[in-house]
Amino acid sequence: MDLFTYSSQQDPGGKLLADRMRPTTLEDYIGQEQIVGQGKLLRRAIEADQVTSILLYGPPGTGKTTLANIIANRTQGEFVKLNAVEASVKDVREVIEQAKTNKALYGKKTTLFLDEVHRFNTSRQDALLPAVEQGILIFIGATTENPFHHVNGALLSRSTLFQLEPLTHEHSLIAMRRAIADPIRGLGFMSLHVDEEALQHIAEMANGDIRRSLNALELAALTTSPEPDGTIRITLEEAEESIRRPIVKADESTQYDVLSAFHKSVRGSSDAALFWFLYAVEKLGMDPMTFLRRLIVACSEDIGLANPQALVQAVTAMDAYHKIGWPEAKYPIAQAILFAVESPKSNSIPIALDKAMQAMERLKSAKVPLHLCDTHYKGADKLGHKGYQYPHNFPGHYVEQQYLPDEIKDEILFAASEQGTEEKMRQNQHKRRGRSAGD
Repeated sequence: MDLFTYSSQQDPGGKLLADRMRPTTLEDYIGQEQIVGQGKLLRRAIEADQVTSILLYGPPGTGKTTLANIIANRTQGEFVKLNAVEASVKDVREVIEQAKTNKALYGKKTTLFLDEVHRFNTSRQDALLPAVEQGILIFIGATTENPFHHVNGALLSRSTLFQLEPLTHEHSLIAMRRAIADPIRGLGFMSLHVDEEALQHIAEMANGDIRRSLNALELAALTTSPEPDGTIRITLEEAEESIRRPIVKADESTQYDVLSAFHKSVRGSSDAALFWFLYAVEKLGMDPMTFLRRLIVACSEDIGLANPQALVQAVTAMDAYHKIGWPEAKYPIAQAILFAVESPKSNSIPIALDKAMQAMERLKSAKVPLHLCDTHYKGADKLGHKGYQYPHNFPGHYVEQQYLPDEIKDEILFAASEQGTEEKMRQNQHKRRGRSAGD
């Protein structure tokens, strides 16, 4: 049997296996038990045909479009599908006008499913908002991108967000075994035998993407020559030829998440900080400078004066990257990362900055104390700009005097911690304030 015989006999429409095997009921739906399992909110709403505006957010191949199709099959109202890549504001307005007619003349609700809603710009999303607010339209959006980055805040606030988790290779195995056994929609009409190791390989390479695993299975089945008895046997070798390891997609949301994971790991795990840095640069193709900038910030925000050398290491690593480039610079960058993670930590600098900002906001204006004013001009004494005491003329190179504006003169903005070199600063601060370090 060749490809043309298969297409004409089994599926005149030429649909791919993944489309033919797409579940049409909740009972056939694979995965996402956390949102459509028995008794869950979304499942109850679908079964009762009471779905309100929702956003489905998750990676490709997790079942967003399939779930929308199941809702379409269950609803008694009109269900309209648009793809944000192709749809225009005019298309949206036509749907809204039809929805108004459906509601006014027939008392029928209209649901709009907008796939890849992140591709809709702000103006096109704004066109939807009044109809959603007024209950003219039930909106279902699907996106692979973080909706908090790409969806209008007003539209997001009027929709219930459901996050779909990445599927596993076990889910892919379920889908492929169904397809092999199904003689109507799947490949069950063929004399097909698939070795277990071949199934496992496809599932592993698909990385939870059911569509990708079914496409690979179909490709292997259609391109493998049958044995003398007509059996089509798919071995590991055929499976390996039918699917390759996917290229990791570094979308904007992924980049934000990986950068966040890197910074948070700098606070507590050398292994994780090094991993996320290399993963981002080598796998996602991100710019090492992005991580060097974040590392420099972390060296002040999270380490600070507990180990000032961390900042020196980070800046030196950035300089090395500029001078010798990638991949050679991975060594000094890794050194700076590991030095930072293993340094004593202190957040006294961001705390001091925050207190200073709050104090500044409370004051309408800050008047400089007279004894701190500039005196490098004739007549300064007559204006009362005198009384400043030069600290180096006193024991310990310090003298108690007012430095802050009158309104906040007694506030303490920077309080050194007990971490690393800040401990000496803390003792010095206590000593200056007439207290012992143990108080």
